[in-house]
Amino acid sequence: MSSAPTSSALTPRPADIQTAALHTAVEGLFRATDAACVLEVCETVIQALHIQGTLRWRLLDVSSEPEPDIPPHLDLAEDPQGLRMLVLQLPGDPLPEHLGDQLGWLGRLASSRLRQLAETSRLYEAISRLAMAERLQRALYAIADQASTEHNMTEMMHSLHAILGSLMYAENFYIALYDAATDSVRFPYYVDTMDKDPPLPDQSVPLQDMRHSLTWNLLQSGQPIMGSVDELARQFSGQFVLLGPVCEHWLGVPLLRDGRVVGGIVMQSYREDTHYTQHDRELLSYVAKHVQTALERREAHAELERRVTSRTAALREANRVLRQQVLQRQRGERLQAALFRIAELANASESLENFYAAVHRVIGGLLYARNFYIALLDEEPNQLTFPYSVDEFDTVRLPRSHGRGLTEYVLRHGKPLLAAPEDIDRLQRVGEIGQHGSRSVCWLGVPLIWGERAMGVLAVQSYSPEHTYDVRDQELLTFVSYHVANALQRKHTTESLKQAYAGLERRVTERTRALALANRDLREQIAERERVERRLKYETLHDSLTGLPNRTLLLQRLEQALQRYHGNAQDLFAVLFIDLDRFKVINDSVGHLVGDDLLFQVGGRIRACLKTRDVVARLGGDEFAVLAEGITDARMALLIAERIIAELQTPFRLGAKEIFTSASIGIALPGPHYQRPEELLRDADAAMYRAKDEGRHRAAVFDDRLRREALSLLEMEGDLRRALSRNEFVPFYQPIVSLEDGRTVGYEALLRWRHPDRGLLTPSDFLAVAEESGCSESIDWQIFDQVCAQAEALAGTDGFVSINVSGRHFRSADLDRRLLDLLEAHKLPPRCLRIEVTERALLENASQVKRILDTLRAHGVGIALDDFGTGYSSLSYLHQYPIGTLKVDRSFITELPREGSHSVAVVRAIQVLADSLQMQVIAEGIEEESQREALLRIGCRYGQGFLFAIPRAAEVWLQREYHFALP
Repeated sequence: MSSAPTSSALTPRPADIQTAALHTAVEGLFRATDAACVLEVCETVIQALHIQGTLRWRLLDVSSEPEPDIPPHLDLAEDPQGLRMLVLQLPGDPLPEHLGDQLGWLGRLASSRLRQLAETSRLYEAISRLAMAERLQRALYAIADQASTEHNMTEMMHSLHAILGSLMYAENFYIALYDAATDSVRFPYYVDTMDKDPPLPDQSVPLQDMRHSLTWNLLQSGQPIMGSVDELARQFSGQFVLLGPVCEHWLGVPLLRDGRVVGGIVMQSYREDTHYTQHDRELLSYVAKHVQTALERREAHAELERRVTSRTAALREANRVLRQQVLQRQRGERLQAALFRIAELANASESLENFYAAVHRVIGGLLYARNFYIALLDEEPNQLTFPYSVDEFDTVRLPRSHGRGLTEYVLRHGKPLLAAPEDIDRLQRVGEIGQHGSRSVCWLGVPLIWGERAMGVLAVQSYSPEHTYDVRDQELLTFVSYHVANALQRKHTTESLKQAYAGLERRVTERTRALALANRDLREQIAERERVERRLKYETLHDSLTGLPNRTLLLQRLEQALQRYHGNAQDLFAVLFIDLDRFKVINDSVGHLVGDDLLFQVGGRIRACLKTRDVVARLGGDEFAVLAEGITDARMALLIAERIIAELQTPFRLGAKEIFTSASIGIALPGPHYQRPEELLRDADAAMYRAKDEGRHRAAVFDDRLRREALSLLEMEGDLRRALSRNEFVPFYQPIVSLEDGRTVGYEALLRWRHPDRGLLTPSDFLAVAEESGCSESIDWQIFDQVCAQAEALAGTDGFVSINVSGRHFRSADLDRRLLDLLEAHKLPPRCLRIEVTERALLENASQVKRILDTLRAHGVGIALDDFGTGYSSLSYLHQYPIGTLKVDRSFITELPREGSHSVAVVRAIQVLADSLQMQVIAEGIEEESQREALLRIGCRYGQGFLFAIPRAAEVWLQREYHFALP
């Protein structure tokens, strides 16, 4: 379809052709690289739309309203980069509305693309400026670095050239330095590809020889110069002379110091396509300041080096003179020291052999004396001896008769001799000397004169041409020989005195030899005794098994710590008492050797948990103690204890076995009331027992409650021991009766303590303390003795008295013999006594317990098993041991005859078992009539308890008359 024309400027086109043209315009605008391309794309679109008009650029500062004689126009797009507007001039009528919209859309696209191109150009320019600034900054850094490098001036100039070449074209480059004092110019660096005769770097050229040249104009004006040869010729008309090759373009900037020209930097271009710009001139002027700074620093450094070199040379010469003076002084000091040393040797008590060797060392410090000997004249046998000789070839110099040697020559003439090989040959030719010893390259000998006679010779010689002697050495050795001769004279005098005293000393030595031998034996005995004492002292203070300190050493250290605490209450410490749990079980199960190994490793682990200054001691058995110093409070001590407990919890590898153990630890802290170290150790031990009572494998701190308990325990122990000596322990008797008619058939002896202050005490009040203190067995035997004395009167003809024998007594192999001896001592018939034992006593050393019980039973003593039913209740006890009576524990009797209780069945079973074994059954703890009736129904015939009577003293029961029935 097509539309009718609305204007003479419009040519109708199909809609799809216009749309395609617009699409093509969009793609063209996106590919446009500049404003001209945008203009071309817009012209293409206008032609495609058949719009009669012309596109042109209009500057934005010109009025946008058309003049009367100018055709109408349409603003399409603004170019921000060129500050102009793209306008469409129309030749005739206005455009239709739909074409105006399309042109407006085209204008917006063109404006957008022009803005993008302007922004891209701006970014490129910014990036270029940044890159240039970065290159300039790197160049300035590089120039500054050149001033501090160790390169020489030529290398530095090459580096500066390369740096400037990175900023601009600098193929031809030179630096001119102006010296105002000499009015000359020097070119330290000059690179020109066309100049065949460049100036030398160290050559100075008078400035007048370069008059009116470009370099002269640069130095005279002090301003940058840039341009071609023609331009520069016009600029310096009348004052321009071209020196060197003709260049295409020339650029030079001055080097200024405090406003004065001191040189210049010049670059030349011989290329027609390479000219310098204003930017290059500004950049070179800026860089020249930094180059000037680098050159000045380098020249200052060079000047300093020149001054240092000059000063060093002067000092070197002064030092040489001073060293010569020092050498002269040192030589004199060495000579003086040698003379003093010889005088000291003469007065020393050393032997002559040591004296000769010392003189050799002294002379060796003054001159070459590797080959040296001393010859002495022995007048009696007319021989020449050599008491000291060191030689490379003649290792041994034997005494000889006077001959024609060099030594004899010096003795005959009494003056020094310095002989080279030719001198020796001359003396041989004239017959003065003969040949003795190896031939030397240089020989020097001086006489030893005392008493105005030559009595010996001091000689040195060399077998190598590297070492020779001169007149100076002869004078030195001659001077030294006088002092050596005096020293030898004194030595010989001293030797004579020594020989005079030698006989006396021998006699004294012989007489004192016996005393020395005796004294040696005595010293050996004293040393052995001291060694034994040290060993004994160590063994006294250390444990032999673990090597740890023992109780004695611990108490010593503990006493010192306690003294420090009393002096300063802030100097706290802690005492830890460590006891291994169930160590006896380990010892009994795996043996004492493994147990000892365990104790050794335990000591090492405890030591590893502590600081170096802390003390770990073994007190004995499985008990250890620790003195931990530097403690601030009880919490810190508990942390140490917990660390030890955790360390000991780790299993021990002992041979092929893995042993587990644990520890209970008691802790005691110092206080003003502690005066002796044993008190602290005692309280730590008490705290350890509290830890064991609380379940073991833990630590406890000793406090006031434990202190009160400890004091009470201490008082109880003292009272127990006093009670033994005062016979305060007495037996009380409780009747054993027939349940059917209440007749008394026997008594059970029970322990009581008539305490003078606390009254009558039962075993529950003191027995535990007695067992801990070891008094329980003595108390039992005191009771046994009283019971045997009273039993016959209480038992009558048919009764009996029972005594309780604990398991401790059965550890004694002679228990049966002691009991039988006690019966015999009191004339008590064995039938009157009955022994009550517990199941636990039967478990310990079963064979020995069985033997003791069999012996007692064979002699007529009755055996009763006490507290039956509360232990293992094994039938093997009844089968193996000679038991005649079973005593049912009170815990079963208390439950009778309660409904739902198993006690009736248990007691009935015990009664049936006893009847089948023909044993007597006695029920303990009967307190109610219902219990007696229940026992009668079961078939039990005998019992005891508060229902019948409470325990009383023997006097109470002896005042009454009793009839006993047969058991």
